[in-house]
Amino acid sequence: MTTVIVDYESGNLHSAAKAFQRMAAESGAGEVVVSDDPATVREADRVVLPGDGAFPACRAELFDHRGLFEAIEATVIDAGRPFLGICIGMQMLATRGMEYEPTPGFDWIKGLVEPIRPPDQSFKVPHMGWNDLVIDHPHPLLEGIATGDHAYFVHSYHFRVETPAHLLAHVDYGTGITAVVGRDNIVGTQFHPEKSQATGLRLIANFLRWRP
Repeated sequence: MTTVIVDYESGNLHSAAKAFQRMAAESGAGEVVVSDDPATVREADRVVLPGDGAFPACRAELFDHRGLFEAIEATVIDAGRPFLGICIGMQMLATRGMEYEPTPGFDWIKGLVEPIRPPDQSFKVPHMGWNDLVIDHPHPLLEGIATGDHAYFVHSYHFRVETPAHLLAHVDYGTGITAVVGRDNIVGTQFHPEKSQATGLRLIANFLRWRP
């Protein structure tokens, strides 16, 4: 079994790779590789799409890697293999991102990526640091993770899903901010599981053994 972390030059993949490799070794979940090769992605049993930076720039980088998105789509949508998006990788699941300019997303989970708009200036943007998760819907990705568990966030935009059932968890930051989304074989986290200590490692282990 192989998990591919997609490398499209939009973020430092070192810490993510180390976290996934550690949990794969502990759970007997096979090999974890970092790759920008479409053929490798097509053969993957699981796909992880990270991302740091602005939504339009990350999307442009992904689609500039010839055939890479098509390989992700074939593996995830056509073959139905598990997919995890992290940070911007999660936001790209949306219908559209509104950072700087309207930019189409994958449209795999309906909704918009919009600016965080706290009710007052005591809530700083970017939303940066530790926040308590609030579980909205049970999911195998969240097994062993409870409301009140901490996760680490760094972002100024968040994903407002169109269908409430697709919101698996959120955090309260003066307003509700989407933390985890999912449907079918597709899940995504706004927070960085590789930086979220015990909560993040548990989520990674859950993903590596998840069979939708």
